[in-house]
Amino acid sequence: MKPLHDVLAPFQIVPKQTHLYETAFTHPSYNGEANTHHQDYERLEFIGDSVVNFIVADLIYHTYPSMQEGQMTKIRASLVQREALAKYARELHLGEHILLSSGLKHTGGYDSHKILEDVFEAFMGAVYLDQGFDPTYHMLTRIFLNDIKNFDENQITDYKTRLQEEMQADKRGIVHYEIVSTKGPAHAPTFEAEVYYNDICLGHGSASSKKEAEQMAAKDALQKKAV
Repeated sequence: MKPLHDVLAPFQIVPKQTHLYETAFTHPSYNGEANTHHQDYERLEFIGDSVVNFIVADLIYHTYPSMQEGQMTKIRASLVQREALAKYARELHLGEHILLSSGLKHTGGYDSHKILEDVFEAFMGAVYLDQGFDPTYHMLTRIFLNDIKNFDENQITDYKTRLQEEMQADKRGIVHYEIVSTKGPAHAPTFEAEVYYNDICLGHGSASSKKEAEQMAAKDALQKKAV
């Protein structure tokens, strides 16, 4: 397990309440198997999610002073989505700290997008409660600002919106999405979605979240020129 100091030292953070970080890295499955009563990371994840979203929004707002609300929202959504937060968690080696049940260890829980996203948010919640707002802002600035400054707006692709716009341009109605199956282990599911118009399947997609699977289904429809 990587020492906590190695994660915090680059940000000049000296922990005051070590138990907060221990909690941030405790998955709910661990207590049941270990027959312990430690708190798990879910409460810290709750506050960390809000802290991350607010600070990333603030960074975007001040980086792009003339950008409209809708575009800022899309950038933030792209940067705080599950896969993005899991990427940042890997860069910080957070997976090496997580306390998991033996079952999740053997099925790759340390590298699960969902678990890494949760731990990233819980960890930031712990930093906020332990250090206060300013050090947390500094830490998240170090993590996000370069990606915010170099964000390619062409990367923001809302396939569902594009699909609906093309349907409406052709004077057709609203499409609808269905999650047709869920595969894989509970901690790392893969959702399969299909997009329909008048009971005709236009496209199919799969991803680690329902929303992203729907986006992939819309992308498939656009690529097939099904509309």
